[in-house]
Amino acid sequence: MDARDPPNSSATIYDDEVFQMACEQFRVIADYLNIDKDDREWATYPKRAIAVTLPVHMDDGSTKAFQGYRVQHHIALGPTKGGTRFAPSLSMGETAALAMWMSWKCALAQLPYGGAKGGVAIDPTKLSRNELEAVSRRYMQEMIPFVGPHTDIMGPDMGTNEQIMAWFMDTYSVYMGYAVNEIVTGKPVAIGGTEGRREATGRGAVYLIERAMNMLKMDPEKCTAVHRNRAGIRQRRVCGGSVARVQKRRQSHWDKRSHGSDLQSEGN
Repeated sequence: MDARDPPNSSATIYDDEVFQMACEQFRVIADYLNIDKDDREWATYPKRAIAVTLPVHMDDGSTKAFQGYRVQHHIALGPTKGGTRFAPSLSMGETAALAMWMSWKCALAQLPYGGAKGGVAIDPTKLSRNELEAVSRRYMQEMIPFVGPHTDIMGPDMGTNEQIMAWFMDTYSVYMGYAVNEIVTGKPVAIGGTEGRREATGRGAVYLIERAMNMLKMDPEKCTAVHRNRAGIRQRRVCGGSVARVQKRRQSHWDKRSHGSDLQSEGN
């Protein structure tokens, strides 16, 4: 076994390159902070991991089974929280890595939460609205024994949006017998969501760009950009001043709410 691999990585359900990357990141900072070797393995592996099968009736009359996951990484600071991702390549290992990163983010921000993440291995763009609702509600039904406002709070992520969070909330609330809007974040404002939540991730990226450019003494009117996504790096020359225009329009756009069914990444 390579020294950079997490302990017993070849024998775990988390065998995935994304999880390996998260473990390597932890190893680097653990070495820097001189964390005791005996405390590293338990701090890496999740507290709890759930895998479920979701049988769903499709519009053509067939029944398909989809795989769903939920990983609760760390519960020492409080209930876990984290997004729910709908993506065709999702695995237990990737879900565990995302949950681990969420634990770090909550700890660094001094929030009283542990990290969690979940999702379904599915391409939401290939489902009808009825099929997407069926998958969403069935996923929440399977998660009910493991989530709750004081246990694990779901939110949107890549491939999910406000509508899906509303279906989650409704499914959980029907089971409980009363409205439980605190079971999810990222829900529509009309049912208890927070204004600005949809735009929060993008706004945060702009804040970081502004701060980095200020530290580097860069003029936003004279800059270009390189965009990177999961498929690799795409170099796109952006006309000078595009960052400045984002800065100027940021405030005017943050409170514009859209109630469509866009399935782009909501972030978390």
